[in-house]
Amino acid sequence: MNRRPRTGPVGGEVNRDAALSARDVHKAFGRHVVLAGVDLAIRPGLTTGIVGENGAGKTTLLRVLCGDLRPDKGTVAVNGTLSHCPQHPVLNHALTPFQHLCLFQEAYRLRHLDRAHELVGHLDFADHLHVPVKVLSGGTRQKLSLVLALMHDPDVVLLDEPYQGFDWQTYLAFWELAAARRVAGLTTVVISHLAYDLDRLDTVIQLRNSVATTAPGAGQ
Repeated sequence: MNRRPRTGPVGGEVNRDAALSARDVHKAFGRHVVLAGVDLAIRPGLTTGIVGENGAGKTTLLRVLCGDLRPDKGTVAVNGTLSHCPQHPVLNHALTPFQHLCLFQEAYRLRHLDRAHELVGHLDFADHLHVPVKVLSGGTRQKLSLVLALMHDPDVVLLDEPYQGFDWQTYLAFWELAAARRVAGLTTVVISHLAYDLDRLDTVIQLRNSVATTAPGAGQ
């Protein structure tokens, strides 16, 4: 789910040189080992992709990084505010998008909704602000989920396939938002299955055999 801003470590000391770091993270479900000693350190202001085959542990890693899932071993540290946009939107179907914005305004302690409305306009769903979520398309729900994750301009945002269900123009609009975050010195971490996303990334974290390796992306 989208999370409130948070500062400081999640079970570890803050690495002042990294916006987000993990050390020796392990996670298993029963006998199935998903993460086996994952280490990573993401510098501030980068757009980082997490890639890997289905079942490699990408979503599990993001859930551990955002604090939604407790690791069996290891530590995670976030230097600044954090937000998470899950693969499947977690929304109240009886509420409208505008009502969601108002709720998150209170959660984030925002003085106004100017930034939220700017994002809604950029993703082109202002006409749906006062329609119950239950009648919205999957793509529009995903747009709303993305706005809720970004409306407070978090230092670090974790996005699990955030453009699922987007048309091509909205997909491009998403990457414009990611580029603007980079210019602002904010950190964006994206799970992706799309090979042509690599040109838009500064670094790539490859999950394979339950461990992570990091390499420069084509955008570096």
